[in-house]
Amino acid sequence: MESNMSEQFFEIDNFGLELLENVDMMMEPQHSHGEVSSQEVLILIEKVILEIVTSLSKDEAPVLVLPNRSSWANVSFDNAVGLQMTSGSSVTTVRSNCSSSVTKFGHILKVLSTIYKLVQSNVYATKRDIYYNDTQLFGSQRTVDSIVDDISCMLKVPRRRLHVLATSKGFISGDLCYLEEDSTKVDCHSNSTATPVSSNVGGIRNIVSSAKFVLIVEKDATFQKLLDYDFCTKLCPCIMITGKGVPDVNSRLMVRKLWDTLHIPIFALVDADPYGIEIMCIYKYGSVAMSFEAHSLTVPSIMWLGLLPSDLQRLRVPEDALIPLTQRDQNKLTSLLKRPYLACQPAWQREMEMMQRSKVKAEIQSLASIAPDFLSRVYLPNKLRYGGWI
Repeated sequence: MESNMSEQFFEIDNFGLELLENVDMMMEPQHSHGEVSSQEVLILIEKVILEIVTSLSKDEAPVLVLPNRSSWANVSFDNAVGLQMTSGSSVTTVRSNCSSSVTKFGHILKVLSTIYKLVQSNVYATKRDIYYNDTQLFGSQRTVDSIVDDISCMLKVPRRRLHVLATSKGFISGDLCYLEEDSTKVDCHSNSTATPVSSNVGGIRNIVSSAKFVLIVEKDATFQKLLDYDFCTKLCPCIMITGKGVPDVNSRLMVRKLWDTLHIPIFALVDADPYGIEIMCIYKYGSVAMSFEAHSLTVPSIMWLGLLPSDLQRLRVPEDALIPLTQRDQNKLTSLLKRPYLACQPAWQREMEMMQRSKVKAEIQSLASIAPDFLSRVYLPNKLRYGGWI
C-alpha cells in the first residue's frame, strides 16, 4: 500500500483542490452571521421580559411568539448553505392565558431565567443540568431540549451562545489533535478507543491534522469495526466520526468545524436505505427543526461514498443479505425524492430511483457476506482510490 500512496490519493487530492477553489463561495454565508456577544444575549432576553411586563401593566395577557420549527413551508433551500429558515416564516403563539399553552409559557420563562444567569456569570450548564434543577416542573428531558431550541430560534442566537451545552453521543478518531476551551489537549490518534465528541465544539481551538479526508460513519458498529481494523492508519491519514445514527447537534457542529478549519473532502458512509440517506442529508443540508442554525451545522460539500444502491448490483451482494423495502421505507423514499435539495443531486436521484425499482435495501454490514473484511480491505480503499463517490 505504501508504494501506491501517491496514486491512491490522486482522486482525493484532485477533489480536495476542487473544494479549495470553491471554498470562498461556500464560506461566504458563514461570514455574514457574526457571533453575538454575551451582552447582546442579555439585552435580547431583557427585551422579551420587558414585553411581558409591558403587557401585564396594560392588564393584557402576555404572549410569546416562536418561529414554527416543524414546517417545510418555513424553510428555503440554498445550495451553498442547505435548509435555512426563511425570514417571513409562520409562527406559533404561546399564550399565558390559554390552558393548552400556559405550561409551555412557564417553561420558557424558567429556562430564560436560567440562561440569563448563566450568560451573566459566564458559566456553562448542560440541558441535563437544567432539567434536574426542576424535574417536577419540566416533567421530561425532552421538554427542556425543545424549549432551549425554541429560545435559541426565538432570539436568533446559537445555543452555545446561550451557555447551554448538550451531552454528546458521537465519537471521533484519527489524525486529529486540538485544545478544548479550558486548554485540555485532546488527541484522537488512539487505535483502540475513540474520543467522545466535545460538548463545547464552539470552544475548540488549535486544531492540528494531516488528514486527507473525513469519513462520516452512520452506525457505531461500523465505526468500531473500522477502528478495530486501524483504518485511519492502515489506509491513509484520515478522521472518522460517527453520530451513532441520527446525529446530535454536537456531531454536526464538529463536522462543520473540521470543514471550516481543514477544508478537506468529507465523505459519508451510510446504509443503502432511506433512513441512511436521510441521515447523510442532515449532515449535508441540515434539518427543518434546526434550519435556523444552518450556517453552523451544514456542510454542503459532503459526498456520498457508500453504500450505494448501485454497489449492491455491481458487487453482486448475495440476495440473502438484501432486505425488502417496507411500506414505511417506500413512503420515506418518496418523501426524500420530493426534498428541495434533490433537484441539484441528479446522481443521488438515480440511486434512490434504483432502490425504488429494486424494492430492496441493505446495511453496510451486508458487505461481510462477500468477505468478512471486505469493507475495510477492498470496498473503502477502492472507493477512495478510484473516486467512487457521488
